[in-house]
Amino acid sequence: MKGIQKKIEFIDNKIEAIIKKAAELEKKYSENIDKVNAIYKKSALNLIHYMALRSFDIEELQEKLKDSGLTSLAHCENHVMKTLLSIKTIINSLKGNSKKTIRKDVISVKESAEIFDRNTKIIFGIKPPKRRTRIMVTIPCEAANDYKFLYDLLKTGMNSARINCAHDDPVIWKKIIDNIKKASASLNKNCTIMMDISGPKIRTGEVKAGPKVIRIKPQKNSLGKVTAPAKIWLAPQGVKPPDNSTDFIIPISESFLTKIKRGTILSYTDSRDKKGTIFITNKQGLGKWGVTRDSLYFTTGTKLFIENYENDRSESGDVCDLDSAEEFILLKTGDTIILHSDPRPGEDAIFDETGTLVTPAHISCTFPEIFDYTKPGEEIFFDDGKIEGIIENVDKDEIRVKIVNAKQNGSKLRADKGINFPKTKFRSSKFSDKDKKDIEFIAKHADVINLSFVNTSRDIENLLKELKMHDSKIGIIIKVETEDSFRNLPDLLLSAMKTYPVGVMLARGDLAIETGWKNFATIQEEIMRVCESAHIPVVWATQVLEQLAKNGVPTRAEITDTAMAHRAECVMLNKGTYINKAVKMLDRILIRMEKFQYRREVILPHLNEAERLELSHEKYNV
Repeated sequence: MKGIQKKIEFIDNKIEAIIKKAAELEKKYSENIDKVNAIYKKSALNLIHYMALRSFDIEELQEKLKDSGLTSLAHCENHVMKTLLSIKTIINSLKGNSKKTIRKDVISVKESAEIFDRNTKIIFGIKPPKRRTRIMVTIPCEAANDYKFLYDLLKTGMNSARINCAHDDPVIWKKIIDNIKKASASLNKNCTIMMDISGPKIRTGEVKAGPKVIRIKPQKNSLGKVTAPAKIWLAPQGVKPPDNSTDFIIPISESFLTKIKRGTILSYTDSRDKKGTIFITNKQGLGKWGVTRDSLYFTTGTKLFIENYENDRSESGDVCDLDSAEEFILLKTGDTIILHSDPRPGEDAIFDETGTLVTPAHISCTFPEIFDYTKPGEEIFFDDGKIEGIIENVDKDEIRVKIVNAKQNGSKLRADKGINFPKTKFRSSKFSDKDKKDIEFIAKHADVINLSFVNTSRDIENLLKELKMHDSKIGIIIKVETEDSFRNLPDLLLSAMKTYPVGVMLARGDLAIETGWKNFATIQEEIMRVCESAHIPVVWATQVLEQLAKNGVPTRAEITDTAMAHRAECVMLNKGTYINKAVKMLDRILIRMEKFQYRREVILPHLNEAERLELSHEKYNV
């Protein structure tokens, strides 16, 4: 009995201390709370209460609460004070005191759920019939002239369309938006339009163009024997295959194409003086399909001959203008690469006959302003962290980097790949001229603006000023993608909550690199919890079902990752050849997972065969 009383006294003292701390923080940040939009008043107060709770080490308190059969505070983020006061009332009762501890200005459990759902609806659109979590898709530029593509995405399950202003231009964006609105009206759906301003995105510049060549190769086994011929699409310049089922496209003239029939054999001598043939199997649309069991290299102007065995004559045509091969810089551990401010194309390292380095590899940086902030000894990452380096030297126009981690046989660095400086303290709250023009367009045509590379509340204040100039009250999504944005998240939320509505994008690619791989798993959890305490919906973004969207087949790891994503209010998919397939898969995963978990709370659905000690998944098929 004495042990029970001691436990009750411990809980009472700890809860009282947390409530007292919450009152102190309320007073300390009263000015911040007063400035938020009236809709967010209780949410801002709850955020402060949550930070007060998290200022304590409550592990022992949680254990004692569980031992006593009380709530362990594990899922109290969006109604903190209500939960604390409920525990306090129960403890008072156990101590023989019937006094109820009540505050009318704090949010209840039911009210918090209603507010969260309302905030999610206003920024991500109406909830789909069978799932709570919305699906956002990054829209490619091809959608400007492909209405059916957007129609199919909406029909399959897309709820929000994202346009990245780092690519394309207002003419293309407007066409995409018009197609989205047309498809939405046709399907009687409400698709919200999100647009990212690019901000100070730091990327690699161009790489020197390679030769205009295409390499075609059939599938081979480990012994080098052909197991399946290469499938080739032959068509006039710019005409793509209808079903995207080939990576090999040979552009030829329309006049030559008319002479090619089903069963035609095309012979050639490729750029290596190797002879081979292509067998034409059928016609489809504006092009012809062919197959070959040969490996070949075609360049612009390679001649194709129509074999004619009846009268021993042949006609010929040329391969039309090919795109230059996408070049890259191969980097190995121990190599050096120079980043430079001038925009000349990057090149691989040059060695002499003895293998001695003559000129190190070099590539431009699209944001040379960073050169003023970097220091020797700081880390640098390329291409989503695939290549790691250490800065050796910095001057006005160049940064010399030593590669310390790459694939064993070298990693390929291509143009337009991200560069991260996780330890570099760079600060710029100013919008570029391009960003300002993009904001003007977004204010007129979009529902939500996604703010990239937010670090401090000043970044948000500047955006609010820009939007005010255009008399715009569109929603704002804060992209959390730097260590500072994570560290300052509570303050960023309070600043953003001056307007309505607000969301947060968990931009996991850059954030994982900026904060460190070993830290990221817990960091994304903290972001979800803090946002929940402020009733701010979250977008789970970066590389969701990426392999499925790009290649048509998912990995086991990304299926598990997607199952975790359902705890957010929205999940973002990036563009890819098989994006429709990815949307369909994501839709099914989200519907199934919501039968097992609501946000972070576990649900125990009925098991049909539990009495027979059997498990079944058929009930959850969709």
